[in-house]
Amino acid sequence: MYVFFIYLFIYFFFLKHGPNLAPYLNGHRKSRPDCLYLDSGWQRPGFPLSFDASLSSVELAVCLFKMLPAALSVTSATLLLLLITLIDLTESKQKDFYTFKVVNSRGKLVSLEKYRGSVSLVVNVASECGFTDQHYRDLQQLQRDFGPFHFNVLAFPCNQFGQQEPGSDKEIDSFVRTVYGASFPLFSKIAVVGTGANNVYKYLAEVSGKEPDWNFWKFLIDVDGRVVDGWGPKVPIMEIRPKIADMVRQIILKKKEEL
Repeated sequence: MYVFFIYLFIYFFFLKHGPNLAPYLNGHRKSRPDCLYLDSGWQRPGFPLSFDASLSSVELAVCLFKMLPAALSVTSATLLLLLITLIDLTESKQKDFYTFKVVNSRGKLVSLEKYRGSVSLVVNVASECGFTDQHYRDLQQLQRDFGPFHFNVLAFPCNQFGQQEPGSDKEIDSFVRTVYGASFPLFSKIAVVGTGANNVYKYLAEVSGKEPDWNFWKFLIDVDGRVVDGWGPKVPIMEIRPKIADMVRQIILKKKEEL
């Protein structure tokens, strides 16, 4: 992928700045005519620069290296900005929910790649909220009915809304497992909004256009890490359940077809 962008970069660079480099390249051509070729008229929109196919990779690298000082003197800042932009665009296209890494409730760094291929419901949870009891019961029912191979609830404790998750990661984990028998993955307490928000939630907000404003916001993620939708705490789990059931059913049918 990066090789393609580098080639594209060189192509447009010579289209724009070829006349400025002509004196340098023509001088080099006298010493090694089979190395580089530049049409005297520098025709647009063609690409007059070409390399002899017989050149080795080392010889080609030497030719490009000798051209570097002239190229940098023309527009180094512009080219650097272009290259950074291309890299950023490439990385943004490759990013999805499952490319992130997070810390679980026991302090271990976990890659979300382990959940790729399954459906995930990402929830910012709290232990002392008015929505706690019903949400935890329904979330565990989802995990029991559809998980863990095709579906998982991914719970992220957060203390930003009403200070309703004051405990430590160990205390939160013990509470959820003991009171609700939760079997779904629980992660370390994080911020989900503001400048200190965890990168996972920055991504969710950016992609969905929805940012949590209270506990128990729910984001549904498909098998490829794409955000399907997001719902606030007033939307009950049972209302989302049919959508989850349908997505899980599609996974199972696809696996049966592949057998």
